[in-house]
Amino acid sequence: MKSILKAAFYASAFHAVASSAAGSTANEAQHIIRAGTQASAAGPEAWFTGRVRVDPVWSADANINASGALVTFEPGARSAWHSHPAGQRLHVVSGVGLVQEWGKPVQEIRAGDVVNCPPNVKHWHGAAPNTAMTHLAVTGTVDGKNATWMEKVSDQEYTAR
Repeated sequence: MKSILKAAFYASAFHAVASSAAGSTANEAQHIIRAGTQASAAGPEAWFTGRVRVDPVWSADANINASGALVTFEPGARSAWHSHPAGQRLHVVSGVGLVQEWGKPVQEIRAGDVVNCPPNVKHWHGAAPNTAMTHLAVTGTVDGKNATWMEKVSDQEYTAR
């Protein structure tokens, strides 16, 4: 079950198309991933505090070595501390959230903001205490891996500002 959730979180299990099995070529045709064809998944409890929903958008492939997922955090929900070997971009599409880089203050993020998480920088992100937040996470991959998960963010860390 954990591996299924992990695959959903990284948007890699639900984007199987026949043409990608053979690899990409210059003659590969455009294709559409239809809305509603990829299952939503709950964010794994080992990696998140509170209610989190992950909606895969696309997976990394031979053409683009980054996956995309819409991640919705209910009020007070947040990720555990983690880093990304190839970095990550977060585009906040709705709500109000919080983000923190290790050793730096918690910052508020709002719809329209873009957070640049450089490679291998320890950080967390989630919703504000009283407001949900959804972001589009675009995450690079190195050798098939796109995140290193660490300890959960404590309530004290979450509320420190």
